[in-house]
Amino acid sequence: MKAQIIQIGNSQGIRIPKALLEETKISGEVELEVCPEGILIRNIKKPRSDWDAAFNALADSDDDLALDMSSTKFEKRDWQW
Repeated sequence: MKAQIIQIGNSQGIRIPKALLEETKISGEVELEVCPEGILIRNIKKPRSDWDAAFNALADSDDDLALDMSSTKFEKRDWQW
C-alpha cells in the first residue's frame, strides 16, 4: 500500500486508511521505532491490559490452580505475622 507524506501544520505525516487501522487494531497512542527499513508503528502495550481476558478464561474453565496460594518455604519457616 502506498501513501503520500503530507504537510500537517508545521510537521509532516501520513494518512493511514481506516481499513488498515481496523485490521491492525492500532488506535490511540502508538510507539514509533526507527528500523533499517523505515519507521515501525506499534500499539503501546499497557501493563496488565490482558488480565481481563486471562481472568475470564480462568473463570470459564473453572480452573483455580493458577490462583494456588500455597505457602513458600519462606512463609512457613521465616515469616512472622
